[in-house]
Amino acid sequence: EWGTYIGCFSDDSRERTLKGAVFYDLRKMTVSHCQEACAERSYTYAGLEYGAECYCGNKLPVTVAKQEECNNECNGEKGFICGGVNRVSVYRVEEPRAGSKRRRNVIYRGCFRVPENLTDTFPASLIQSNLTVEMCSEFCTKKEFSLAVVRGPECYCGYPTTQFTLHESMDRIYCSRPQNVSSMAEVTKEEDYCLVYQTPVQDTRCTDRKFLPTKSKVFVALSSFPGAGNTWVRHLIEHATGYYTGSYYFDGTLYNKGFKGEKDHWRSRRTICVKTHESGKREIEMFDSAILLIRNPYKSLMAEFNRKCAGHLGYATDRNWKSNEWPDFVNSYASWWASHVLDWLKYGKHLLVIHYEDLKQNLIPKLKEMVKFLNMTVTEDRLLCVENNRDGNFKRSGARQKDLEPFTQEMKDLINRYILTVDEALRERNFTGLPREYVPR
Repeated sequence: EWGTYIGCFSDDSRERTLKGAVFYDLRKMTVSHCQEACAERSYTYAGLEYGAECYCGNKLPVTVAKQEECNNECNGEKGFICGGVNRVSVYRVEEPRAGSKRRRNVIYRGCFRVPENLTDTFPASLIQSNLTVEMCSEFCTKKEFSLAVVRGPECYCGYPTTQFTLHESMDRIYCSRPQNVSSMAEVTKEEDYCLVYQTPVQDTRCTDRKFLPTKSKVFVALSSFPGAGNTWVRHLIEHATGYYTGSYYFDGTLYNKGFKGEKDHWRSRRTICVKTHESGKREIEMFDSAILLIRNPYKSLMAEFNRKCAGHLGYATDRNWKSNEWPDFVNSYASWWASHVLDWLKYGKHLLVIHYEDLKQNLIPKLKEMVKFLNMTVTEDRLLCVENNRDGNFKRSGARQKDLEPFTQEMKDLINRYILTVDEALRERNFTGLPREYVPR
């Protein structure tokens, strides 16, 4: 057993202190499962609630509760307590073996111009003569900031904000010049540069989500062909708006990743939009409006085949690609990729078309379009927070086959015909056509 039990606390959602990494597991939550997740992101405390929910943070909750009020058994472990209703069982996370995991977690974000008002931009700072990136990152991690900023002996902690967007990085050479040397007259004091690192801590300014307080009047679909990044877009929409998205299906693995709307009936109207892969007149016409997400079919087909063979986060094996399953899959799914878009263009009432590739390239402008389409207003800082947590925790991991080219000429001819049909249909309806990179390989 690792980690010390600290006690039972009341979880007041208004003053939640453990709001870093969050995940649920309805069937298998255990204390050590939660502790490992928090340790991996360098948090100090792990809190469990409702027998199935795990929260991480570096500050203890404010209100101590009676021991007996933490009375939910962990769903994955008989005899262990995982909080209760609005009660959280808190454990201190043991330090991982010295230096084993901590170092890997710091990501270099670039060399940037120092913002004009340092103290306004960065809420915490430290000055140390022999400052290292690790020291600064650890200091900012403890204080739960997602950026560690190093300028000589100075360490600052903060988040991306409108004063410091991280959108215009400089060449690293600017950061390696000797600072304040008089012979370098061209480096004036304002032209100061700093190195920026991402700490393992999540940016928590945009992680709180809830269900809509009143039923929504407009019933909005988030529609895509499978493998087009629907889960990723839901993550972006939820963090941008602060509201859960729903789904026409129930997917336990997504629920466990923090998509609480999965358990809601899709007709509840308590979610801001509802995921669907359906096409066909009836399934489309029941929605008042829709965000239609389109992705390069070559990429979608491979992503969906990976999911079919190895789940949301895995990759198909070489054997899968070489088997008959793959050509059969392409033959049946390629036409569905096209008919999905064609049907939504034909029957959808009010559409916003989003190309996955555009979203990846221009995250904030595209996200603004979606937020506006959903009738929401969101601050610029919140959007920067979403951009800072853009990947969420579900990028496929593991060995992705490099230079995999599973498409035969015959498959390409088939897919390219569908690409041209869809491109034409979009333009006919005055939407932008497909991004150039789809067009015949």
